[in-house]
Amino acid sequence: MPRPSDDDRAEPGRECPACPRLVAYREDNRSAATDWFNSPVPSFGPTAARLLIVGLAPGLKGANRTGRPFTGDYAGDLLYTTLLDLGMATGTYRASADDGLTLVDCRITNAVRCVPPANKPTPAEITSCRSYLSETIAAMPRLKVILVLGRIAHDSTLSALGARKSQFPFTHGRRHGIDDRLALYDSYHCSRYNTNTGVLTPAMFHEVMKAARDETTASPASRR
Repeated sequence: MPRPSDDDRAEPGRECPACPRLVAYREDNRSAATDWFNSPVPSFGPTAARLLIVGLAPGLKGANRTGRPFTGDYAGDLLYTTLLDLGMATGTYRASADDGLTLVDCRITNAVRCVPPANKPTPAEITSCRSYLSETIAAMPRLKVILVLGRIAHDSTLSALGARKSQFPFTHGRRHGIDDRLALYDSYHCSRYNTNTGVLTPAMFHEVMKAARDETTASPASRR
């Protein structure tokens, strides 16, 4: 399985030592499931993309197992189905990193690259991993739109951009003009919990994803 190189500033190495709690959890998972990825999960999709999707962190039995963001759990089922419906992915999603799925003008990453216990990274871990998010953003020369999934991804992305959080409150479906070239769209996270409780419906998710996609191809004069 491909691994991100240690000298790539946008991706932590396989043995990233930055967060002791996450390192310990990684080692426990490697002992318990020797055939899982169990490493910092690299971004997925072309750096030339105009849309970047930012999630929270790898799921234990999802991306931490498969090695690809949002792959192998319910959140990935909804995300990749929506991307395929909107023409932002081609192929067939089979919940496996080797299913041949390809992203179209879209890249996916997480605010925290290692799986956290109980899916809850600490503030220090979010801050520690932010340099990789900043480098991911900086490495995308054509980037026009960032779609964030959940408040933590929203806040960390704003910090990575050097923007004040008080100026851009998190609201599902809202568009924020960060500057003349970059827009930020908010969405509730596409987790099973949010869909089961009705916080987020597939239709709501499709709508905000479509709005983000449409802006990537819109002329400056036509943007909201």
